[in-house]
Amino acid sequence: MSDVQSGFSASYAQARQKFLNAAQSAGLSVDSQAHPLKGRDAEALAMDVVLDGAPDAQALLIISSACHGVEGYCGSGVQVHALQNAAWRAAAKAQGVAVLYIHALNPHGFSHVRRVTHENVDINRNFQDFTQALPDNPAYREIQPLLLPEVWPPDADNTAATNQFIAERGMKAFQSAISKGQHEFPDGLFFGGQAPTWSNLTLRKVLQKYGQACKKLAWIDLHTGLGPSGVGERIFACADDAAAYTRAKAWWGQSITSIYDGSSTSPMLTGLMWMSAYQECPQAEYTGIAMEYGTQPTDKVMHALRGDHWLQLHPEAPAALRQQIKLDLMDAFYVDTDAWRTQIVEQAMEAMHQAATGLNKGFKK
Repeated sequence: MSDVQSGFSASYAQARQKFLNAAQSAGLSVDSQAHPLKGRDAEALAMDVVLDGAPDAQALLIISSACHGVEGYCGSGVQVHALQNAAWRAAAKAQGVAVLYIHALNPHGFSHVRRVTHENVDINRNFQDFTQALPDNPAYREIQPLLLPEVWPPDADNTAATNQFIAERGMKAFQSAISKGQHEFPDGLFFGGQAPTWSNLTLRKVLQKYGQACKKLAWIDLHTGLGPSGVGERIFACADDAAAYTRAKAWWGQSITSIYDGSSTSPMLTGLMWMSAYQECPQAEYTGIAMEYGTQPTDKVMHALRGDHWLQLHPEAPAALRQQIKLDLMDAFYVDTDAWRTQIVEQAMEAMHQAATGLNKGFKK
């Protein structure tokens, strides 16, 4: 159990160092894409990329973390464990699969314990065609005034109004209105941006550099915050394509869920990051999932997100309140127990082995 636990970290700086050390110990080079800003503790930030396998491999598996910064505390631990796992590395190699680890898609959010980027953008709502009209979210517009009240914690009037919305529309509708993505309120929640973020542009460069040779591409993007604690929901992460969905089920099991048919805990979203796989690696047959690990009930997660956005708008908040808001956000996306971490790694490793097997089958005669 100790090797599983040791891969996880208490800060971005520590997580990055563990990732770099694991790559070095494995004899692998690191391609660091430097972020323009510094971290919470004035440390350097980067999207660090490690390729384990042949650059011209026909099958490529991407394992990525921290699309939503604070969720990197989970994803980084999985990546460090995988790099240190000799049996996994040998299995992938035997299947002819190269593995591309992308550590900290959003290093700024990871370091500052925020879900969003330094632009206050949710990366997974930012992959839009910004030359076209952006998606409208009238439901978010309706509840925006409720989400970020003048005081925190919310006063009785705000709580009553919020509870009334949920009572009339349901928690699912409340969650969908907030998390679907919106492009109207730059200081609001789940803001998709008005232009591509640094993370968007940098990830595209990584895909262009490492994803041009493969004929088959798989992607497991590691997330937290939805569903029962410790359970890794496998959410279909492709375009709404029946053939890809069938393939994903064959690889990862019939329990795989989808935002397209309503089976996922995630509502329908716009501007999804993994659509870049089609755009930057058009020659490859793409199959992907998001591994979504549960932490806290949905209402607690939403409350923590609201608090964090409120804090950004109120830098004058007292130290004790600031500390509590950050603790609530961390608890919403990372469960600090050995049992939870063990569950996370076991499920991730199973999904990675399944992906390698699925990629390999495509080349068998």
